[in-house]
Amino acid sequence: MKGIRIPSSARVHDDLPTPRSPVYSTVYRLVKRIPMGKVMTYGQIATHLVHRISPRAVGWALHGCPEDVPWQRVVNAGGGCSTDRLPDLPTGMQRSFLEDEGVIFRDNGTLDLDIYRWVPRSS
Repeated sequence: MKGIRIPSSARVHDDLPTPRSPVYSTVYRLVKRIPMGKVMTYGQIATHLVHRISPRAVGWALHGCPEDVPWQRVVNAGGGCSTDRLPDLPTGMQRSFLEDEGVIFRDNGTLDLDIYRWVPRSS
C-alpha cells in the first residue's frame, strides 16, 4: 500500500544488522572461538551476544562471513545443517566439513547436541 509507513517495531527483520555493523564482528569473534569438532546453534549464539539479535540474524551474518570464520560449526536447534537449503552452497557441504572435524551424524541427518554442543565460558 503506497504511502503507508510500517513502524520499525512492526518490522519482521528489524533486528538484522548491516554487514559492516559491529554486531557482525561480534558474531564472527564468537564463532571463531568454537573448537574444531564442536558446534553452537544459531539461537545459542544470538542469546550469548551483548547485542540481542534473532537466530535468523546470526544466519544472515554467517551467510556473508569472511573466509577465516568457521561457519560450518553453527547448526540449527535440532542439530541439523540449515545451509542445505541455500542455493549458493552445495548440498552436504556443511555436513562434510563437520565430518572432516570428527563430528558423527545420526541416520536422520542431525548431530547429537548433547555431545557436540560447545558452551563458551562467560568472560
